[in-house]
Amino acid sequence: MITSLQQIVEHVKGKPAKRLSVACGEDPHTIEAVGRACREGLVKAVLTGSKAKIEKVAAENKIDPGLFTIVDHPDQASALVDAVARVRAGEADFLMKGLLDSSIYIRAIIDKEKGLLKPGRLLSHVSIIQVPRWKKLIVCADAAVVPYPDLEAKAQILTYCIEAAKRLGIEKPKAAIICAVEKVNPKMQATLDAALLSRMAERGQIKGAVVDGPLALDVAFSKESAEIKGVKSEVAGDADILLFPAIEAGNIFFKTCSYLAGGENAAVVAGANCPCVLTSRSDSEDSKYYSIALGSLLA
Repeated sequence: MITSLQQIVEHVKGKPAKRLSVACGEDPHTIEAVGRACREGLVKAVLTGSKAKIEKVAAENKIDPGLFTIVDHPDQASALVDAVARVRAGEADFLMKGLLDSSIYIRAIIDKEKGLLKPGRLLSHVSIIQVPRWKKLIVCADAAVVPYPDLEAKAQILTYCIEAAKRLGIEKPKAAIICAVEKVNPKMQATLDAALLSRMAERGQIKGAVVDGPLALDVAFSKESAEIKGVKSEVAGDADILLFPAIEAGNIFFKTCSYLAGGENAAVVAGANCPCVLTSRSDSEDSKYYSIALGSLLA
């Protein structure tokens, strides 16, 4: 079982390099991460965007632009269209966002004529988080794409998380459906959804994981908290997956881990024809590098 982000890197290194298409790869952290991934044999990459800007940023950061292919485009729109088209044409195995607004990136992915969205599928942000005080990686969603998922959307997002967890070598991942409380409360829709998701998993409508909820965050990570609260759960104190009730909860957890808990992360958009690396423009080189490794693992 893979228990750290670096282990994802090592696992990918042992496989043939996947082909990465980077849209508007003009910012330092993206160029650094892609250059590092190419140098270490994780991927073969094509960067679309302003060739002059890419070469300038590479030179300023002492990165050899010969590590990747640069395709010159005068503007973001044409660079993004080209990057997506390369995936559609089978010339790349997965996609990555560079210096580009996330909403524009998502719109290109879901474009009905030229995008990458599978019919009937929902896009969702799936992140893998590593924090020093926890024994393994945390798979969680959704922190960036789906604002207020309904029951059907949560079931689909949970499936993406289960698929990612299995790629990490977790045979039967334990999924906690996170709420503010552990009891079903008709006035709190998130608790009703959590209970239904748990029941759906028991009946085989959601496969491949042990699913329980509603569970508060402390119960998901602490068996002692579960015992004190009288909560009996196979997931309590040993969660692999966290499914959040809304984007605010997921985003706050994601950024708290990164900025206050010394955590590191990797993230992709799932549900498209390929993994689509989605990191914030402010994310570190390491986060973008680990996200490339995750994209390669999932591709």
